[in-house]
Amino acid sequence: MPVKQPAPGDLEPIERASRDELQALQPERLQQTLAHAYEHVPHYRRAFEARGVHPSDCKTLADLARFPFTTKADLRANYPFGMFAVPREQVVRVHASSGTTGKPTVVGYTQGDIDTWADLMARSLRATGARRGDIVHNAYGYGLFTGGLGAHYGAERLGCTVVPMSGGQTEKQVQLIVDFKPDIIMVTPSYMQVIIEEFRRQGMDPREMSIRIGVFGAEPWTEAMRAEIEASAAIDAVDIYGLSEVMGPGVACECIETKDGPVIWEDHFYPEIIDPDTGDVLPDGSEGELVFTSLSKQAMPVIRYRTRDLTRLLPPTARSMRRMGKIVGRSDDMLIIRGVNVFPTQIEELVLKQGRLAGQYQLVVTRPDRLDELEVRCELLPEHAQADAAAVGAELQHLIKSPIGVSASVSVGLPDSIERTLVGKARRVVDKRPR
Repeated sequence: MPVKQPAPGDLEPIERASRDELQALQPERLQQTLAHAYEHVPHYRRAFEARGVHPSDCKTLADLARFPFTTKADLRANYPFGMFAVPREQVVRVHASSGTTGKPTVVGYTQGDIDTWADLMARSLRATGARRGDIVHNAYGYGLFTGGLGAHYGAERLGCTVVPMSGGQTEKQVQLIVDFKPDIIMVTPSYMQVIIEEFRRQGMDPREMSIRIGVFGAEPWTEAMRAEIEASAAIDAVDIYGLSEVMGPGVACECIETKDGPVIWEDHFYPEIIDPDTGDVLPDGSEGELVFTSLSKQAMPVIRYRTRDLTRLLPPTARSMRRMGKIVGRSDDMLIIRGVNVFPTQIEELVLKQGRLAGQYQLVVTRPDRLDELEVRCELLPEHAQADAAAVGAELQHLIKSPIGVSASVSVGLPDSIERTLVGKARRVVDKRPR
């Protein structure tokens, strides 16, 4: 299918700016952000003083490494409004996480923040190939945290027609896709798999649907998953990145003309890669934990927020700003099985490499005695439903042992035997170890 290359007038000047122009803008915005956080957020004042630094000490981008990190624990400790840098009455929207793992984390936005967010999401969608007048099926959901609303803002700002649709109700998702004929879908990759399956269940070929572009985010996914979805649905699958603590979706986004990693919108977010164990800043190209500092947020500036996402910084290609590699996993998703580090995405690559297995899988971790055990649950593709499940499982078991170095049992079930996500992110890890 033809890729919509940006026309000369489509891009904002900053997207084509030289590195020198960009690096002249970033320190100015960084210094303003540090001062704003220090003056108006008691947590940051205390944290800066504990490290013996003051906003005036940040004279270059490299000086940022002297400043403290911000973590999710800091947000929870300042629940509900302690991280806000403006009076509460200037905050026009507040989002709270579910709080299932402790106190909720809370994020907030001024009207100016909402406008910036809408602009950046519009920029991101334009990068994916979306254009004014396109119909966008937004299946990111409109629940507790920020994904669906931010994506919606941006699609409307770009001039698209948005069809809002929360996660779940898969039959209705398919009905609306058939009836409204959207050009673009915004959804998690795992839920896109469910939608593709529903098309087939209803006797329709997902490759015949109107959608030409899928904008996928909110969970780590692999190049193998991209290839599988693109082949199954005859679409371009494009990666978008964001997290609520930094802004929401639209912090970075792939360009459809290259599909070589999300471009970080560095005029608004300054990235670093650190060693997750030592906190030391690593050079571009090194794999480590992604850290973000906001450069323009008003309600809730974030200084060196530890995302827990593992990736690397790559040089610019389609735009003037640096890219990030695909998220290989999250440091808090990493399993340590008998001393071996295992990420779900590593298993995903091998499941899809096998050729007769669907992209649905689960990792079940148990500790029947003193040692952890890993079981990989997966399922046959419908067209291979008659295959020898034991032989397929043995092949996958070998594939896992060789490159990853961990012994795992493999259970291969019939099509549709693995739990599906009904709302968005898949549950890839089931940890049954005693607490």
